[in-house]
Amino acid sequence: MFPAKPTSRSMLFAFTILLLLTSTIFVTANEDPTVETDNDGADSDLKELIAIDEEEGGGGEEQLQGDQQKEAEVLSKAQRIVLELNSDNARRVIDQNEFVLILGYAPWCARSAELMPQFAEAANKLKELGSPVLMAKLDAERYPKVASTLGIKGFPTLLLFFNGTSQVYTGGFSGEDIVIWARKKTGVPVIRISSSVEAEDFQKKYHLFVLGLFDKFEGHDYEEFIKAATFDNEIQFVEVSSPAVAKILFPNINSKDNFIGIVKSEPEKYTAYGGIFEKDTILQFLEYNKFPLVTILTELNSARVYSSPVKLQVIVFADADDFKNLIRPLQEVARKFISKIMFIYIDIADENQAKPFLTLFGIEDSENTVVTAFDNRMSSKYLLESNPTPSNIEEFCSRLLHGSLSTYFKSQPIPDNKEKILQVVVGKTLDDLVLSSPKNVLLEVYTPWCISCETTTKQIEKLAKHFKGVDNLVFARIDASANEHPKLQVDDYPTLLFYPVGDKENPVKLSTKSSSKDLATVIKSLLRAKEDVPKDEL
Repeated sequence: MFPAKPTSRSMLFAFTILLLLTSTIFVTANEDPTVETDNDGADSDLKELIAIDEEEGGGGEEQLQGDQQKEAEVLSKAQRIVLELNSDNARRVIDQNEFVLILGYAPWCARSAELMPQFAEAANKLKELGSPVLMAKLDAERYPKVASTLGIKGFPTLLLFFNGTSQVYTGGFSGEDIVIWARKKTGVPVIRISSSVEAEDFQKKYHLFVLGLFDKFEGHDYEEFIKAATFDNEIQFVEVSSPAVAKILFPNINSKDNFIGIVKSEPEKYTAYGGIFEKDTILQFLEYNKFPLVTILTELNSARVYSSPVKLQVIVFADADDFKNLIRPLQEVARKFISKIMFIYIDIADENQAKPFLTLFGIEDSENTVVTAFDNRMSSKYLLESNPTPSNIEEFCSRLLHGSLSTYFKSQPIPDNKEKILQVVVGKTLDDLVLSSPKNVLLEVYTPWCISCETTTKQIEKLAKHFKGVDNLVFARIDASANEHPKLQVDDYPTLLFYPVGDKENPVKLSTKSSSKDLATVIKSLLRAKEDVPKDEL
């Protein structure tokens, strides 16, 4: 249930289709057909099927002090609300309850561990709200047959069962996100507030919400508001009929007519909706305005970030201390590009989040602040190569918005090719050494991880020596994993391309399965100055 990360050039914009996307990555569940047994001797009474044994938490809680102890008690209470499923009770729990939200997990799965406390927190909140949703979890590694039967194929997986029929979870991954999604799917898409006390209490509980002010809870505008609330999976909607109550939630409101606005807990807190009251336009407004000025990317929110309709994205990589000094000026820059450019921050020390992106630019070892951008409409990437000052970042964003930035293609440093029979080409030198060269060029495109590339390289080295006396022929190779060029689009490795003089735009692809002798024959046939070609002695 978590998005895949880009790991190579060919995957650069997998995250933009979801954008890194409806694409998702799962830890494949164990499908070992071993007979399942329940060694706990579970009683039929569901109250005894608790997620955490009270005796396990007792000793640790006694050692906690102050706030830590309170937090532990709340979490322990929440976890005890979550039922532990097994091979004996899983089907009974699903069949006997109208709504069951199940978390399929594996004990060793890090992402499961991240989601577990959020799930427990949601369970506690839903119980307080009197929700009919029963929260349960299943160790899918211990009970693989049950997991397979329920449709749990990876870790973690969330499924909502409604009268025995499963529905895939499509919400966010914080406790609040789970609560909102579960309530919407079980018949509570909107919370109605009637008093200032209720409004003030609501503000304390929700950091992101949509306000609807209606004189009467009926009519076309209101119906479209409800449709949008029901369709949306992430944001809590609230409705009021009193302008005075509405002002508590949205102080900037100045409309006496029907009104919709989104509220966020950040400097750009209030945004009023100015479109027509139609479900689709309301939802579009939310998609473009639900994120903060600068979004901090995490494992839990990455799917939402990648699926944003804002196709221009600026990603800032910095360590946590540097970001503290950068966040304020960065927010000021972001405010000038609201709904046009999405600003994202990734901790550069977080290898899981940062390294896959930085590798796309060939700067995965960078420790200093880096500013990058992606235009997901054109599958293009950009790099701010000047100092990341607020003014430089703003200019960079302005040029991104107006399409005047030069696309970035990564390149290794320019090597010394003196006296080398096989020239080394990098992204920065492909124009000079290949495309603009007055000579014919045979280019080997390879990657370090390519198993068969080594054999091809040995062939090319042999051919380079054989054709050493031909002045109008150059042999070269380029590492495609570390170098890019707009006119070098190769997906298979190794690839052999012959660039003839006078027609460099149309290179001839040679077979990498041919013998050295056959390749020599093909090269000779492609050369124009045949009188300079040596006799075939291979």
